[in-house]
Amino acid sequence: MTITFLGTPTGGATRVPSYSFRVSAGFPSSAPENLEKFISLDELFDLRAPHVYLVKVEGDSMQGAGIFSGDVVIVGRGRNAEQGDIIITAVNNEPVCKRLHRRDGLVILKSESPDYPARYILESDDFLVRGVVRFSVRDHAQ
Repeated sequence: MTITFLGTPTGGATRVPSYSFRVSAGFPSSAPENLEKFISLDELFDLRAPHVYLVKVEGDSMQGAGIFSGDVVIVGRGRNAEQGDIIITAVNNEPVCKRLHRRDGLVILKSESPDYPARYILESDDFLVRGVVRFSVRDHAQ
């Protein structure tokens, strides 16, 4: 898996319409008369917070968590990583995206694919949590 740090988001707070109906994969709905309000994706994802940054993920080891190659994840540095969180970390200066587990005093980084083994963090490893993955964004127009 490869991750690319994209940095903090920039730009204006564009507001998009939010509709008060659920979207089904069946028949279309008459969306315009159900306009509820306008929302800002910046506010929804807390993109302007100084502790939030974007990372592009390449590879298939986190597909079981719904993070696919080419996805951009929104990462927050504002809270401590807890058991089961998906984190962006550096292990011996190599950035990775994995699920955090702790057991019997050990730190274990797990993939969300049976094709990849768990990575146990050893005392000799340089281990730094860079943030917790809060959201992922995928381009469906590929």
